[in-house]
Amino acid sequence: MDMNAIEAVVQTTDPADWRDGDAWLAGGTVLFSYGSYAFGPEPFKRLLDLGRAGWTPVAVTDEGIELAATCTVAELYALPDSPEVAQQGWPALDLINPCCDSFVASFKVWNMSTVGGNVCSALPAGPMTSLCAGLDGVATILGPGGASRTIPVASLVTGDGTTSLAPGELLRAIHLPASALSSRVAFRRLSLSNLGRSAVLLIGRLDAGTSLVLTVTAATKRPVQLRFGHLPDDAELAAALDSAVPGELYHDDVHGLPAWRKDMTYRLAEEIRAELAAPEGTPDLQVSGDFWPPRLARKPLQEGA
Repeated sequence: MDMNAIEAVVQTTDPADWRDGDAWLAGGTVLFSYGSYAFGPEPFKRLLDLGRAGWTPVAVTDEGIELAATCTVAELYALPDSPEVAQQGWPALDLINPCCDSFVASFKVWNMSTVGGNVCSALPAGPMTSLCAGLDGVATILGPGGASRTIPVASLVTGDGTTSLAPGELLRAIHLPASALSSRVAFRRLSLSNLGRSAVLLIGRLDAGTSLVLTVTAATKRPVQLRFGHLPDDAELAAALDSAVPGELYHDDVHGLPAWRKDMTYRLAEEIRAELAAPEGTPDLQVSGDFWPPRLARKPLQEGA
Protein backbone atom coordinates (compact mmCIF):
# COMPACT_ATOMS: atom_id res chain seq x y z
CA MET A 1 0.00 0.00 0.00
CA ASP A 2 1.25 3.47 -0.84
CA MET A 3 1.96 5.69 2.16
CA ASN A 4 1.33 9.00 0.39
CA ALA A 5 1.56 11.12 3.56
CA ILE A 6 5.26 10.31 4.11
CA GLU A 7 7.49 13.36 3.73
CA ALA A 8 10.88 11.82 4.60
CA VAL A 9 12.69 8.57 5.38
CA VAL A 10 15.45 8.97 7.96
CA GLN A 11 18.19 6.40 8.55
CA THR A 12 18.58 6.28 12.34
CA THR A 13 18.55 4.10 15.43
CA ASP A 14 18.54 7.01 17.87
CA PRO A 15 15.26 7.59 19.76
CA ALA A 16 16.32 11.24 20.15
CA ASP A 17 15.48 11.70 16.45
CA TRP A 18 11.84 10.82 17.09
CA ARG A 19 9.10 13.43 16.73
CA ASP A 20 5.33 13.35 16.49
CA GLY A 21 4.18 11.76 13.24
CA ASP A 22 7.12 9.33 13.05
CA ALA A 23 7.05 5.54 12.78
CA TRP A 24 9.95 3.14 13.24
CA LEU A 25 10.47 1.09 10.07
CA ALA A 26 12.01 -2.38 10.22
CA GLY A 27 10.67 -4.87 7.66
CA GLY A 28 7.63 -2.73 6.97
CA THR A 29 5.20 -5.61 6.44
CA VAL A 30 2.55 -4.13 8.76
CA LEU A 31 3.18 -0.48 7.92
CA PHE A 32 2.84 -1.08 4.20
CA SER A 33 -0.12 -3.39 4.66
CA TYR A 34 -2.19 -0.99 6.77
CA GLY A 35 -0.95 2.33 5.36
CA SER A 36 -0.31 5.76 6.80
CA TYR A 37 -3.22 5.52 9.23
CA ALA A 38 -2.19 2.11 10.58
CA PHE A 39 -2.14 3.04 14.26
CA GLY A 40 -4.28 6.14 14.70
CA PRO A 41 -6.33 8.93 13.16
CA GLU A 42 -3.27 10.98 12.20
CA PRO A 43 -1.09 9.83 9.29
CA PHE A 44 2.60 9.10 9.61
CA LYS A 45 4.84 11.88 8.26
CA ARG A 46 8.28 10.28 8.53
CA LEU A 47 9.71 6.78 8.65
CA LEU A 48 12.73 6.17 10.88
CA ASP A 49 14.45 3.37 8.98
CA LEU A 50 16.33 0.69 10.93
CA GLY A 51 17.45 -1.06 7.74
CA ARG A 52 21.09 -0.07 8.20
CA ALA A 53 21.24 -0.58 11.95
CA GLY A 54 23.77 -3.39 11.51
CA TRP A 55 22.58 -5.24 14.60
CA THR A 56 23.65 -8.88 14.80
CA PRO A 57 20.42 -10.81 14.14
CA VAL A 58 21.06 -13.66 16.57
CA ALA A 59 23.62 -14.07 19.35
CA VAL A 60 23.88 -17.38 21.22
CA THR A 61 25.58 -17.77 24.59
CA ASP A 62 25.29 -20.16 27.52
CA GLU A 63 22.85 -17.65 29.06
CA GLY A 64 20.42 -17.91 26.16
CA ILE A 65 19.60 -16.32 22.81
CA GLU A 66 19.59 -12.62 22.00
CA LEU A 67 17.35 -11.72 19.06
CA ALA A 68 17.85 -8.29 17.54
CA ALA A 69 14.60 -6.47 16.85
CA THR A 70 15.64 -6.49 13.18
CA CYS A 71 16.15 -10.27 13.06
CA THR A 72 14.00 -11.54 10.20
CA VAL A 73 11.65 -14.49 10.35
CA ALA A 74 13.85 -16.29 7.82
CA GLU A 75 16.92 -15.82 10.03
CA LEU A 76 15.03 -17.05 13.06
CA TYR A 77 13.67 -20.08 11.20
CA ALA A 78 17.20 -21.15 10.29
CA LEU A 79 18.40 -20.93 13.90
CA PRO A 80 17.53 -24.49 15.10
CA ASP A 81 19.70 -25.96 12.33
CA SER A 82 22.71 -23.79 13.09
CA PRO A 83 25.78 -25.42 14.70
CA GLU A 84 25.99 -22.77 17.43
CA VAL A 85 22.72 -23.84 19.03
CA ALA A 86 22.93 -27.55 18.22
CA GLN A 87 25.53 -28.04 20.94
CA GLN A 88 23.26 -26.45 23.54
CA GLY A 89 20.58 -29.10 23.15
CA TRP A 90 17.77 -26.75 24.18
CA PRO A 91 14.42 -28.61 23.76
CA ALA A 92 12.41 -25.40 23.44
CA LEU A 93 14.03 -24.66 20.07
CA ASP A 94 11.31 -26.95 18.74
CA LEU A 95 8.91 -24.00 19.11
CA ILE A 96 10.69 -21.80 16.59
CA ASN A 97 9.64 -23.46 13.35
CA PRO A 98 5.92 -23.90 14.16
CA CYS A 99 5.75 -20.31 15.39
CA CYS A 100 7.34 -19.09 12.16
CA ASP A 101 4.96 -21.30 10.17
CA SER A 102 2.09 -19.60 11.99
CA PHE A 103 2.67 -16.49 9.87
CA VAL A 104 1.21 -18.49 6.94
CA ALA A 105 3.23 -16.14 4.74
CA SER A 106 5.38 -16.34 1.64
CA PHE A 107 9.18 -16.44 1.60
CA LYS A 108 9.09 -12.77 0.54
CA VAL A 109 7.45 -11.84 3.83
CA TRP A 110 9.76 -14.16 5.80
CA ASN A 111 12.82 -12.40 4.38
CA MET A 112 11.51 -8.95 5.32
CA SER A 113 9.28 -9.31 8.37
CA THR A 114 11.15 -8.89 11.65
CA VAL A 115 10.77 -10.33 15.13
CA GLY A 116 10.65 -6.87 16.68
CA GLY A 117 8.17 -5.52 14.17
CA ASN A 118 5.78 -8.39 14.77
CA VAL A 119 5.94 -7.91 18.55
CA CYS A 120 5.54 -4.13 18.40
CA SER A 121 2.59 -4.38 16.02
CA ALA A 122 0.84 -6.12 18.93
CA LEU A 123 -1.56 -8.10 16.77
CA PRO A 124 -3.20 -10.80 18.92
CA ALA A 125 -2.18 -13.42 16.35
CA GLY A 126 1.44 -12.23 16.20
CA PRO A 127 3.44 -15.49 16.43
CA MET A 128 6.67 -13.76 17.50
CA THR A 129 4.79 -12.42 20.51
CA SER A 130 3.62 -15.98 21.19
CA LEU A 131 7.14 -17.41 20.91
CA CYS A 132 8.92 -14.74 22.94
CA ALA A 133 6.26 -14.54 25.65
CA GLY A 134 6.09 -18.33 25.87
CA LEU A 135 9.86 -18.47 26.48
CA ASP A 136 9.92 -15.67 29.07
CA GLY A 137 11.54 -13.31 26.60
CA VAL A 138 12.72 -10.00 28.03
CA ALA A 139 12.74 -6.95 25.76
CA THR A 140 15.37 -4.23 25.90
CA ILE A 141 13.82 -0.84 25.15
CA LEU A 142 15.82 2.23 24.14
CA GLY A 143 14.63 5.75 24.86
CA PRO A 144 15.82 9.31 24.20
CA GLY A 145 18.95 10.50 25.95
CA GLY A 146 20.53 7.06 26.19
CA ALA A 147 17.75 5.70 28.41
CA SER A 148 17.26 1.94 28.50
CA ARG A 149 14.83 -0.36 30.27
CA THR A 150 13.77 -3.98 30.16
CA ILE A 151 10.31 -5.52 30.26
CA PRO A 152 8.95 -9.06 29.73
CA VAL A 153 7.44 -9.48 26.28
CA ALA A 154 4.32 -10.86 27.96
CA SER A 155 3.88 -7.40 29.55
CA LEU A 156 5.08 -5.34 26.58
CA VAL A 157 1.95 -6.17 24.55
CA THR A 158 -1.02 -4.71 26.41
CA GLY A 159 -3.89 -5.23 23.97
CA ASP A 160 -5.01 -5.45 20.37
CA GLY A 161 -2.55 -3.11 18.64
CA THR A 162 -1.33 -1.54 21.89
CA THR A 163 1.94 -1.80 23.81
CA SER A 164 3.58 -0.25 26.85
CA LEU A 165 6.06 1.59 24.62
CA ALA A 166 6.17 5.36 25.12
CA PRO A 167 6.30 7.60 22.03
CA GLY A 168 9.76 7.40 20.52
CA GLU A 169 10.88 4.31 22.43
CA LEU A 170 12.56 1.63 20.33
CA LEU A 171 12.70 -2.13 20.82
CA ARG A 172 16.38 -3.06 20.54
CA ALA A 173 16.46 -6.80 21.31
CA ILE A 174 14.71 -9.71 23.00
CA HIS A 175 16.58 -12.11 25.28
CA LEU A 176 15.34 -15.70 25.54
CA PRO A 177 16.84 -17.16 28.73
CA ALA A 178 18.55 -20.55 28.78
CA SER A 179 16.34 -21.57 31.72
CA ALA A 180 13.25 -21.43 29.49
CA LEU A 181 15.02 -22.83 26.43
CA SER A 182 16.05 -25.86 28.51
CA SER A 183 12.46 -26.77 29.32
CA ARG A 184 10.29 -29.38 27.71
CA VAL A 185 7.61 -27.65 25.61
CA ALA A 186 4.29 -28.26 23.86
CA PHE A 187 2.64 -26.22 21.10
CA ARG A 188 -0.97 -25.94 19.95
CA ARG A 189 -2.49 -23.69 17.31
CA LEU A 190 -5.96 -23.42 15.77
CA SER A 191 -7.38 -21.53 12.84
CA LEU A 192 -10.81 -21.54 11.23
CA SER A 193 -9.19 -22.43 7.90
CA ASN A 194 -6.12 -24.35 6.84
CA LEU A 195 -4.26 -21.22 5.77
CA GLY A 196 -5.96 -18.80 8.14
CA ARG A 197 -4.67 -16.45 10.80
CA SER A 198 -4.12 -18.00 14.22
CA ALA A 199 -7.27 -17.84 16.32
CA VAL A 200 -5.84 -19.74 19.30
CA LEU A 201 -2.15 -20.32 20.01
CA LEU A 202 -0.95 -21.86 23.27
CA ILE A 203 2.55 -22.73 24.42
CA GLY A 204 3.22 -24.94 27.42
CA ARG A 205 6.53 -25.26 29.23
CA LEU A 206 7.56 -27.71 31.92
CA ASP A 207 10.28 -26.00 33.94
CA ALA A 208 12.65 -28.27 35.89
CA GLY A 209 10.43 -31.18 34.88
CA THR A 210 7.75 -30.22 37.41
CA SER A 211 6.44 -26.64 37.04
CA LEU A 212 3.97 -25.77 34.29
CA VAL A 213 4.01 -22.41 32.52
CA LEU A 214 1.13 -21.92 30.08
CA THR A 215 1.04 -18.93 27.72
CA VAL A 216 -2.21 -18.09 25.94
CA THR A 217 -2.07 -15.92 22.81
CA ALA A 218 -4.12 -15.25 19.65
CA ALA A 219 -7.32 -16.21 21.49
CA THR A 220 -6.78 -13.23 23.78
CA LYS A 221 -6.17 -9.54 23.10
CA ARG A 222 -2.85 -9.73 24.93
CA PRO A 223 -0.64 -12.59 26.17
CA VAL A 224 -1.84 -14.30 29.33
CA GLN A 225 0.59 -16.42 31.31
CA LEU A 226 -0.32 -18.96 33.97
CA ARG A 227 2.36 -20.33 36.29
CA PHE A 228 2.08 -23.38 38.50
CA GLY A 229 4.70 -24.64 40.93
CA HIS A 230 3.67 -28.15 39.93
CA LEU A 231 1.82 -29.95 37.15
CA PRO A 232 -1.89 -29.26 37.82
CA ASP A 233 -4.74 -31.66 37.18
CA ASP A 234 -7.41 -30.81 34.62
CA ALA A 235 -9.78 -29.21 37.14
CA GLU A 236 -7.08 -26.96 38.59
CA LEU A 237 -5.99 -25.89 35.13
CA ALA A 238 -9.56 -25.02 34.11
CA ALA A 239 -10.09 -23.05 37.31
CA ALA A 240 -6.87 -21.12 36.72
CA LEU A 241 -8.02 -20.21 33.20
CA ASP A 242 -11.36 -19.06 34.62
CA SER A 243 -9.51 -16.71 36.94
CA ALA A 244 -6.81 -15.48 34.55
CA VAL A 245 -8.85 -14.85 31.42
CA PRO A 246 -12.11 -12.90 31.86
CA GLY A 247 -14.62 -13.16 29.03
CA GLU A 248 -13.94 -9.66 27.71
CA LEU A 249 -10.26 -10.50 27.19
CA TYR A 250 -11.03 -13.04 24.43
CA HIS A 251 -10.48 -11.51 21.01
CA ASP A 252 -13.38 -10.98 18.62
CA ASP A 253 -12.88 -10.68 14.87
CA VAL A 254 -13.62 -12.54 11.64
CA HIS A 255 -11.06 -15.21 12.57
CA GLY A 256 -13.09 -16.49 15.52
CA LEU A 257 -15.84 -15.59 17.97
CA PRO A 258 -14.87 -15.12 21.63
CA ALA A 259 -16.98 -18.09 22.79
CA TRP A 260 -15.27 -20.41 20.31
CA ARG A 261 -11.82 -19.07 21.18
CA LYS A 262 -12.55 -19.66 24.86
CA ASP A 263 -13.73 -23.24 24.31
CA MET A 264 -10.68 -24.03 22.18
CA THR A 265 -8.34 -22.42 24.72
CA TYR A 266 -9.59 -24.80 27.41
CA ARG A 267 -9.39 -27.75 25.04
CA LEU A 268 -5.84 -27.04 23.89
CA ALA A 269 -4.67 -26.17 27.39
CA GLU A 270 -5.78 -29.60 28.56
CA GLU A 271 -4.05 -31.25 25.59
CA ILE A 272 -0.82 -29.44 26.52
CA ARG A 273 -1.18 -30.42 30.18
CA ALA A 274 -1.75 -34.07 29.23
CA GLU A 275 1.19 -34.09 26.81
CA LEU A 276 3.60 -32.67 29.36
CA ALA A 277 2.25 -34.96 32.08
CA ALA A 278 3.08 -38.02 29.96
CA PRO A 279 6.61 -39.44 30.18
CA GLU A 280 9.07 -37.76 27.88
CA GLY A 281 9.28 -39.59 24.58
CA THR A 282 5.62 -40.57 24.57
CA PRO A 283 4.24 -40.19 21.02
CA ASP A 284 2.40 -36.89 20.49
CA LEU A 285 -1.30 -36.90 21.14
CA GLN A 286 -3.41 -37.30 18.04
CA VAL A 287 -5.48 -34.17 17.50
CA SER A 288 -8.59 -34.01 15.33
CA GLY A 289 -7.95 -32.66 11.84
CA ASP A 290 -11.12 -30.62 12.18
CA PHE A 291 -9.28 -28.35 14.58
CA TRP A 292 -5.61 -28.84 13.84
CA PRO A 293 -4.39 -27.64 10.42
CA PRO A 294 -1.31 -29.59 9.34
CA ARG A 295 2.06 -27.95 9.73
CA LEU A 296 3.23 -26.31 6.55
CA ALA A 297 6.38 -27.95 5.23
CA ARG A 298 8.16 -24.82 4.06
CA LYS A 299 11.69 -23.46 4.15
CA PRO A 300 12.31 -19.75 3.51
CA LEU A 301 14.39 -18.90 0.47
CA GLN A 302 17.50 -16.91 1.18
CA GLU A 303 17.64 -13.28 0.16
CA GLY A 304 18.38 -12.99 -3.51
CA ALA A 305 17.36 -16.59 -4.25
